[in-house]
Amino acid sequence: MHGSGSQVSAVLLGMSPLLVSLVIFVLTYAVIVTEKINRSIVALIGAGVMVLSGVLTQAEAFSGVDFNTIGLLTGMMIIVAITQKCGVFQYVAIWSAKKVEAKPWPLLVMLSVVTALFSAFLDNVTTVLLIVPVALLITDALKLSPYPYLFSIIFAANIGGTATLIGDPPNIMIGSAANLTFNDFLFNLAPIVAVIFALTLIPLYLKWGKSMHATEDDRAQIMAFNEHEAITDWRLLKQSLTVIVLVILGFVLAHPLKLEPATIAMFGAAVLLLLRALGKDGETQSHETHKTFAEVEWITIFFFIGLFIVVSGIEKAGALTWLANQIIQVTGGDHAATAMVILWVSAVLSAVVDNIPFVATMIPVIQNMGSVFGPEQLNTLWWSLALGACLGGNGTLVGASANLVVAGFAERAGHPIRFLPFMLMAFPLMVMSIAVSTVYLYLRYLMP
Repeated sequence: MHGSGSQVSAVLLGMSPLLVSLVIFVLTYAVIVTEKINRSIVALIGAGVMVLSGVLTQAEAFSGVDFNTIGLLTGMMIIVAITQKCGVFQYVAIWSAKKVEAKPWPLLVMLSVVTALFSAFLDNVTTVLLIVPVALLITDALKLSPYPYLFSIIFAANIGGTATLIGDPPNIMIGSAANLTFNDFLFNLAPIVAVIFALTLIPLYLKWGKSMHATEDDRAQIMAFNEHEAITDWRLLKQSLTVIVLVILGFVLAHPLKLEPATIAMFGAAVLLLLRALGKDGETQSHETHKTFAEVEWITIFFFIGLFIVVSGIEKAGALTWLANQIIQVTGGDHAATAMVILWVSAVLSAVVDNIPFVATMIPVIQNMGSVFGPEQLNTLWWSLALGACLGGNGTLVGASANLVVAGFAERAGHPIRFLPFMLMAFPLMVMSIAVSTVYLYLRYLMP
């Protein structure tokens, strides 16, 4: 990636940029894991130290922030904040809960299926922004702990997002770098994603399924709800749904339109803010706009900004490039071995660092392997990278954007998701999904 030679003299006391950046990176993650200090504060401090120590200049720090992700998140958060005022999510919540007669375990499965399907066609952050408020609403009415539901929503979002070109940012990056189409992803990844999703529900059932109980009275209360009564503002409902449909259409057509998801989401948010403001006096407009912006998960947004800068520090110092070169050396150019190493290393690292910078580093590495492997063999490596990076995001709370957004909602609702307890259950489940992917890649592409 970037050369670090010009920067060496500027780095703290003439120390190695690689060493300094790794120390900052490890310390930042260690403090995030302890949860003694809010994660966004830690990430921003870590980012600041990367610049103050001379590993990055301010300009490099800003260019390390993926503003496409930040814009997409902020835009969709604004759209969701306005849309939920009309009651449509409560409508979906009541409808889906009534379909399974408000039984706790079938409800968890239902919410997971909806999440996985949405994630394949929306990015998974948008999906959890839509589904989580609904899940919190129902579990509250049924007097159930929301934790199992939020846990399964995180898994369903990342698994579902793996299936398509537009489901997860790493897939968007891989698709554009390797000229792979929407249909390529659907044909090569969707079959195994469906299997992994079904298999993941089994341990979830063994862990929580049997112990979930809701009283007849609480269930009857949900069954008595009239979903149509949930809609409180029909004008806003029509405006919101029109904007959401157009934004989703924009995501699907982003490539031919040559637009980035952030532009589509932010413009959609601006249009919805405008529609809501029309016909109201200045004071009401100001009050409503203030209220909408207050509902954006700023903790999550600033956590990402800090994290992107911290990761771009170790990327600039050459840590990620060094790692990629080690992979080639270890496998000695063997195709099957290379595919497996890429799958497993991507999975483990995507659980620890955000998968976007890792995938950005791996793309040129795999492209350089074109001299060793043919086009078909190269495609297998792309599928290894996509499966590893997207599914690996389930391993820890910081592995994927969607996880952090869910954690933000949970914290606000008074049911915080703790880093370590989450990881102790999530990491083994993630390893299981990668083991299944290993078998799939071998049988479909690598068998001699």
